[in-house]
Amino acid sequence: MPKKRPAGDGMVRQKKRGQWEARIVVGHKDDGKPIYRYVYGKTQKEVLDKLHQRIEDYRGVELTEDSKMTLGLWLDKWLNEYMLFTIRESTWKAYETTVRLHIKPHLGDKQIAFVTTADVQRMYNKLKRSGRTEAHPIHGHKLSDSYVRKIHMMLHEAMDTAVKERLIVKNPTNGTTIPKTNYPPKQILTDAQLERFIAVVMQDELWRDFFYTELTTGLRRGEICGLRWSDFNVETGHLKVSRTVLVKSGGGLTWGDTKTETGMRTILLPPSTAEMLRERKKTAVGEWIFPNLYKPEQPLYPDSAYNRMKVLLKRAELPLIRFHDLRHTFATHALTGGVDAKTLSKILGHTNASFTLDTYTHVTTDMQKRASKIVGGFLDDLIIKEDGNG
Repeated sequence: MPKKRPAGDGMVRQKKRGQWEARIVVGHKDDGKPIYRYVYGKTQKEVLDKLHQRIEDYRGVELTEDSKMTLGLWLDKWLNEYMLFTIRESTWKAYETTVRLHIKPHLGDKQIAFVTTADVQRMYNKLKRSGRTEAHPIHGHKLSDSYVRKIHMMLHEAMDTAVKERLIVKNPTNGTTIPKTNYPPKQILTDAQLERFIAVVMQDELWRDFFYTELTTGLRRGEICGLRWSDFNVETGHLKVSRTVLVKSGGGLTWGDTKTETGMRTILLPPSTAEMLRERKKTAVGEWIFPNLYKPEQPLYPDSAYNRMKVLLKRAELPLIRFHDLRHTFATHALTGGVDAKTLSKILGHTNASFTLDTYTHVTTDMQKRASKIVGGFLDDLIIKEDGNG
């Protein structure tokens, strides 16, 4: 039986017509045979330089036979074997659509081990410039910056897994340039606007409890629609947030885990909100805190909440905002009211306090200015006292 050649072992030879070839062992097949990578050059020095670079690239690497599969096949495997039970069904479907419509037409047939950073960058540029593929019904409509970023984040995760599974040496999405975050600006209700909105909300008997709870908790729309009475502790006023309601692509509703692991949280409601829910529970007819108005056995439809919010804003003579801006309004007023970022991040279900601070930079900047004045005033008082004592 021939001796197994170690990974990193290289060989150089001159081929016909003067071309030089070098190869390096980068792994082994299931039967023990070596897996090679080749480089070519016009001179022995050129090919040796390339070989040495390849040796550095593959140092400590032991690829498997699966490194020969195409990117398309790997992404299918990644979706069905690695991601199927780790993400929400809606997220999985979004990933599958992204792979099918946007990645496979560009790089799906290329062997995964030979996908380069330049290949990925060209794909991103083309998606941003000329948009969707012929497979999509609105071909030629360019993709948004945020959508290209989502494609990058998904592909980056898939290729990271490929590195761990020894299919590739390094993640080719590293080093690419993607569009900057371009989220729509946050619209925050001012103190006066919030006062007017709450006044209108409190006159709406059907929706009063829903919007008052939203304004005092900052829950995501799907989270507040997915609250059950079993989540509410009547005695302590604690509320458990553990699921979110989603609209299915074909119509109808489904519900599952919250957006992230930190999204599953228990918060202490303000006394006024807790008391409002205690009163509401006395006349509850089903398991949902905020049920469908016409089918109380089902949770509230998220779009119904948004549509009602538009009516209430118009009634209060306020500008139209997104439902998510109620969450931003809560967070902004909480921060300016003195709630620390770590506590607020737990209430909002953010991954960490730094994300909360980054998201509400406009608030924390003003808070820093006020803090600097307070500190400055404090030091000025000390200096004046010391001068007086002198």
